[in-house]
Amino acid sequence: MKNLVTCLLIVMGYAFAKAQSQQTYVTENYTKQVHMIPMRDGVKLYTVVYAPKDTSQQYPMMLQRTCYSVAPYGDDEYKTSLGPNKYMMEDGYIFVYQDVRGRWMSEGDFDNMRPHIPGNNVKNKKDIDESSDTYDTIEWLLKNVKGTNGKVGQWGISYPGFYTAAALPEAHPALVASSPQAPIGDFFFDDFHHNGATLQSYLMAYPVFGHQTEPTTTSWYADKWDAMRAAGNLKDSYQFNLGLGSLKTVTEEIFPDNFFWKDVATHPNYDEFWQKRAIVNHLTDVDHAVMTVGGWFDAEDLYGPLTIYKNVERYNPKNKNNTIVMGPWSHGNWARERGAQMVNHIYYGDSMSTFYQKQIETPFFEHHLKGKKNPKLPEAYMFDTGLKQWEQFEKWPPEQDEIVFGFKENGELTINEEVEEDAMFSYVSDPMKPVPFRSEVTPVTFTPRAYMTDDQRHASRRPDVLTFTTDILEDDQRLSGEIQANLEVILKDIDDADFIVKVIDVYPNDMKNDPQTPEHITLAGYQQLVRAETFRGRFRNSFVTPEPFEKGKKTQVNFALQDVLHTFKKGHRIMIQIHSTWFPYIDRNPQKYVDNIFEANDDDFTAGTITITGNSMVKVGDNNMIELPARSPKQ
Repeated sequence: MKNLVTCLLIVMGYAFAKAQSQQTYVTENYTKQVHMIPMRDGVKLYTVVYAPKDTSQQYPMMLQRTCYSVAPYGDDEYKTSLGPNKYMMEDGYIFVYQDVRGRWMSEGDFDNMRPHIPGNNVKNKKDIDESSDTYDTIEWLLKNVKGTNGKVGQWGISYPGFYTAAALPEAHPALVASSPQAPIGDFFFDDFHHNGATLQSYLMAYPVFGHQTEPTTTSWYADKWDAMRAAGNLKDSYQFNLGLGSLKTVTEEIFPDNFFWKDVATHPNYDEFWQKRAIVNHLTDVDHAVMTVGGWFDAEDLYGPLTIYKNVERYNPKNKNNTIVMGPWSHGNWARERGAQMVNHIYYGDSMSTFYQKQIETPFFEHHLKGKKNPKLPEAYMFDTGLKQWEQFEKWPPEQDEIVFGFKENGELTINEEVEEDAMFSYVSDPMKPVPFRSEVTPVTFTPRAYMTDDQRHASRRPDVLTFTTDILEDDQRLSGEIQANLEVILKDIDDADFIVKVIDVYPNDMKNDPQTPEHITLAGYQQLVRAETFRGRFRNSFVTPEPFEKGKKTQVNFALQDVLHTFKKGHRIMIQIHSTWFPYIDRNPQKYVDNIFEANDDDFTAGTITITGNSMVKVGDNNMIELPARSPKQ
């Protein structure tokens, strides 16, 4: 223990010294100015400009808009670092940070995923959205900040990634390069929901987004967690959330005055409230360079970057500067270098973030903002998470022969064989005894992360989890692109259910640990989660109009898993698991149909038998996939 403490102190000291060194660089090389920039409706947004002290040349601007604070506040308080990475900071840009309206020191009202208004940047329009606020900000900066070369880039991670994406349509002419990173794309399919299921594991995040504030430099949400602390033991997320009972407890006792929780709880379906907040539906008229960035193991925003890239590609065929980067990272980890790149227990290599920052991110902005040599980035710079190496593609998803996984008796998973239509695989799903989403006891956290590569042996041993496994692979098997689950199900004695489908890499029994593997983990026989998705069965025909199941009737449930690039190595096996609870990552479906699960009572939670027929399959690389549930009344 003494050695561990010593090592920890050394690491902390190194990190502190590094931060101090970077801050010294900022104060020695940049000036700081604060502006209240007026928007078209008169609201003023708090904006900080860091400009190089060297005024012998002109610089492009790099803009980040955020709801997470542009701190530190005060004319003499400087950030410890500037820009997307230190290489750009040292190369020289004018870096601009802005608190979005209704947050921290900016005026106005905050609106989660503020709806986009098509055509709003026409002259004299007074309506506002995030695109217009960005437009007005850039217009003001160009007129009032000295030393700029007239070109602007924008970037941001997570919610700032959404603000970057929201500025893509009808962008200001000076905005020539944008990089939405881990961007939220649609709150009904990203972050707080997955295919209609609510992420109960996000409870600690609601205080940040669910309270209006006056301009302030101090957080308003820390004391809002007191109600959660009083509700149970936060050191065990599974037991804490189970102890809450139905979500009515959250509404009545934990977040009675949280407007974002109220929005979520009163809009359980994909109605107009959610539809108009989906920036992925408005990505037309994008004529400048876009590089969307994400992590294959981003538990928060995996849907966003993949869908934003695809929709920019789909709606703007003339734009030849639309690219995507997906690496072996959790949420936003490419912005910091930790040496060994680990996701939970799994090691992916060294200096992954440095490679991205030096070879991909910096050249992208240098070329478009400073006119430096074209780096000729591929359409898709993607990391194969099985081979653990970077790959380049000229289109994404790439062409791939269709791969169909089928299910047989005795837990056999087949590849491109005839399905056994008469086979039946049943389990009893009990929402009072849900399947844990983690292999270890974990505390309640702001958002979950580690589960994305977690060991699934704890789940494969449960009777309420169907587990199918291939024989040992004699050759490498790559999965690349889109995955879809096509399930034929029978609900015997319940009329609603969720469905979770997992794709898993089963390591050989003689697999050796990496030097970086935690001491309490053995990789021999490890069942590593590669990709998984959940689906709320009531939305099988339409996310807009839910409906109960007819008991005893075969029913088709089709849904997409997120994309993947993973090579299952020779000697490994491929596993697929299917079950109906995944707690507390997602909330519990009562399995007794109620109009709004947020209003379900504790006695609505019902155990029931669920059957998956042999006519079910999981498909990869199929360009003619079965039609998925409708997302609008027009479909």
